[in-house]
Amino acid sequence: MLLAFIGGYLLLTLLIGWWASTKVHSTKDFVIAGRNLPLFIAACALFATWFGSETIMGASSEFVEHGLIGVIEDPFGAALCLVLVGAFFARPLYRLNILTFNDFFKLRFGRKAELLSAVFMVPSYFGWIAAQLVAMAVVLNVIAGLTILQGIALCTIVVVIYTYIGGMWAVSITDFIQTIMIVAGLLFLAIQLSNQVGGVEAVIASTPEGFFKFLPEPDFQSIIYYIAAWITIGLGSIPQQDIFQRVMAARSATTAVRASYLSGAMYLTIGFLPLFIGLCGRMLYPELENGDTQMVIPFMVLEHSSMWLQIMFFGALLSAILSTTSGAILAPATVIGENLVRPYFKHMSDQRLLHVMRLSVVGVALCSAIMAAWRQDIYELVAQSSALSLVSLFIPLTAGLYWKKASNVGALAAIIGGMAVWIVCEIIGTSIPSLIYGGLASMLAMIVGSLVKPDETYEMFKHATKTKSNEV
Repeated sequence: MLLAFIGGYLLLTLLIGWWASTKVHSTKDFVIAGRNLPLFIAACALFATWFGSETIMGASSEFVEHGLIGVIEDPFGAALCLVLVGAFFARPLYRLNILTFNDFFKLRFGRKAELLSAVFMVPSYFGWIAAQLVAMAVVLNVIAGLTILQGIALCTIVVVIYTYIGGMWAVSITDFIQTIMIVAGLLFLAIQLSNQVGGVEAVIASTPEGFFKFLPEPDFQSIIYYIAAWITIGLGSIPQQDIFQRVMAARSATTAVRASYLSGAMYLTIGFLPLFIGLCGRMLYPELENGDTQMVIPFMVLEHSSMWLQIMFFGALLSAILSTTSGAILAPATVIGENLVRPYFKHMSDQRLLHVMRLSVVGVALCSAIMAAWRQDIYELVAQSSALSLVSLFIPLTAGLYWKKASNVGALAAIIGGMAVWIVCEIIGTSIPSLIYGGLASMLAMIVGSLVKPDETYEMFKHATKTKSNEV
C-alpha cells in the first residue's frame, strides 16, 4: 500500500512538471521561472535548495555520531549562506538581469573569466547531484528493497524526465508543496518519537557529556577545522548557479532579499527537527550506530509511525530530494548552454539554446549517476561540491562586486590559483583543510594579480550594469 501511494505521489510530481512545461516558452522561463515568483514561494525554493538528503539523512547521521559540533557545516553553514546571499549578493546581482553567475564574470572581467568560471563551476555540481541520487536510492532500498545501484538508475531516469520538461517553474512549484509536506511530516514524527522515548528531557539526558558543545577546543587545529566547517557551504555555496537561479526567479530585488532571509531562518529552525529525530533513533535502536546511520530516520518511520505518516513522510522526502536534484541538474545545464555553447554560436536562437540546455540536463545527470555509484556517502559528496566553488569562484565574485581595483588578470589568477593549490593539498594531504589553503591562495592571487595588472573592467562593468538594469 505504501509503495502504491509513493508511486502516486511521484506521479503527481511529474504531472506538476508537465503542467509547468506549458509555462516554459523561453530560456528565461526555463532557467529563472520568468522572474515572477512571490515571496513565500521564492523563500520555499531557496529553503529547498539543500533541505533534502544532506539535512534529513546526512546531517542527522553526523549529529548522532559527533554531536552538535559535527553539524556546523549543515544546517548552520547552509543557513549562514542564505543570510549572506540576502545581505550582500541578491540585490546587486538581481539588477543585472542575467541568467547565470558566469554572465556576471563576463560583464565584470571578460570572456576568458566567463569561460574559466563555467568550466570550474559545472563539475562542482556532480558531487551534489550524486548525493541526492544516493539519498533517493537509500529511501527506495528501505521501502521497496531495491539495491542502491538499481535505485540510482531509477532515480536518474525520473529526475531527468522531470527536469527536462519543467525547468525552474516545476522546481519552484514542487518546492513550495514539498516544503509544507516535509515540515509537517518531520514535526509529527518528532512528536511521536519524543513521546515514545520519554520526552525531550529524556533525549537530552541520554547524550554523552559535551554532546551539545558548539565551540571548538581552544587549539589551532580545532579552530581551523571549525572555521572550515562554517565556510564550506556558508561561503562555498554562494557562487553556485542553483541558488542564483532561485534568487533571480523572485519577482523583484526586494523580494529576492527578503526570500533569502526568510529561507535562512526556516533552514536554521526546521533543520533541528531531523537532528532531534536522529537522537530518538539512537535511543530506540542503539545497534544502528554500528551500521549505516544514514538509514536511521527512514527505518524509524517504517517501524514507529502509522501508514498515513509513512506515506506523508516518504512521499515528501522523495519529492524534496527530487526537487533539490532537479534544481541542481538544471544549474550546470544552464551554464553549459549559456556560457560554454552559446558564445561560439553568435546567431543561435533562444529556442535552440533552450534545446541545448535540455540536452545538457541529460549529460549532467549521467555523469552524476556514475559518481553516485562510485561513492555513496551523502555528507562527503555535498562537502566536496561546495569546496570546489569556494576555492575558485567565491573570491572573484565578491571582489568583482565590492572591490573597484579587481581586474581581469586578478580574477583569472584567483580562479586558477585557488583551484590549483586546493588540488595539490588534496593529493598530498595536509593537516589543515585544503579548502583553507585554496581559499587563501585565491584571495592572494586576486590581490596580487589586480595590483600588478590593473585594467578598466570596473568602468566597463558599471556601464554594462546601467544597460542591464534598464532592461529589467
